[in-house]
Amino acid sequence: MNQERIGKFIARCRKEKKITQSELSEKLRVTDRAVSNWETGKNMPDLSLFHPLCQILDITINELLSGERLNKEKYQEKFEENIVNTIEYSTKKLNEYNITISLIILVFGLFITLSAIMIFPSESSWSSIYSIFGLVIFTYGIKRFINKNKFKLIILMATFFGALGILIFTDYINVLNNEEAPMFRLTTTTTGNVIYYDTLFYDVYRCNFDREDEYWVIEKNRKLSIEDLINYCK
Repeated sequence: MNQERIGKFIARCRKEKKITQSELSEKLRVTDRAVSNWETGKNMPDLSLFHPLCQILDITINELLSGERLNKEKYQEKFEENIVNTIEYSTKKLNEYNITISLIILVFGLFITLSAIMIFPSESSWSSIYSIFGLVIFTYGIKRFINKNKFKLIILMATFFGALGILIFTDYINVLNNEEAPMFRLTTTTTGNVIYYDTLFYDVYRCNFDREDEYWVIEKNRKLSIEDLINYCK
């Protein structure tokens, strides 16, 4: 489909009808810029505008897509060619639309995840909830990109759990260096002067949290009883 040729044909037919770009845009309820873009070949009219545009210019849709007036001999030949071109053009536009939507979903998912980490304090359970929610949206955006890939499920699982692993590792580094509560934890228990954070891979004990000399201890899944916790920081 030759957009430049079609654009010149639209401009020629419009001028033959002694219609200005502004008048044509008003009849079709589009902007002057849209008509200008058609005539310079930058864009094509929307499919829904083909019929009213052809009525105004007194041409057929087949002639519009051919970019020229057709005699009887060429009409059928061009008709079949234009059907194929229209299908290809529609498919291309649909793919471009899907890619745009997928990118928006990806960025939105990342935005939610990063916002949850930066806005909510690590003590809040909302930080992990919103960050995982963001990862789900991000993974859905990936799904739209690879919808026809036969390894789609493997790729999606690798994407989600890989991104989640990065967040958990980053959270662990933050706990080590900044002495903050782990964002991705299973439970939080407060007993006496000890706060116990239970995560999948390690445990964090915050001792003497009600005093200035509080300190943090990180151990690998050492499960303590309530009595042990009471005496842990003494």
